[in-house]
Amino acid sequence: MKLLHTMVRVLDVDASLHFYCDLLGLEQTSRRDFEEGRFSLIFLKAPQSEHEIELTWNWDQKEAYTDGRNFGHIAMRVENIYETCQKLMDAGVVINRPPRDGHMAFVRSPDGISIELLQEGYLEPQEPWKSMENTGSW
Repeated sequence: MKLLHTMVRVLDVDASLHFYCDLLGLEQTSRRDFEEGRFSLIFLKAPQSEHEIELTWNWDQKEAYTDGRNFGHIAMRVENIYETCQKLMDAGVVINRPPRDGHMAFVRSPDGISIELLQEGYLEPQEPWKSMENTGSW
């Protein structure tokens, strides 16, 4: 596995970019604005690191995030998402968002931390994953 990014929701994107970039020295590696969903994803990293911080800015969010909702998830790239999910299921881990598309799944740690699993490369969607429903939240 390779640790990819940690997602944090922000209320004030300008103040957050100032903090992470100007004060902490992280560099913006990409930004995608999704007009239809009214949110932006901004990826930052330290110059000597591969691990990124994903700032998620929901444009219409005005109230402070509570109950840890500002922290989103940890993302990891895996060699075979189907084998990884099967191993987790066999160990009693609930697959909250199954890898129906052969690319992405979500599980939770024993402490409830959301973990995004991303397939390295591409795998064709296959059963039983293709037909599995979501369980709980991620």
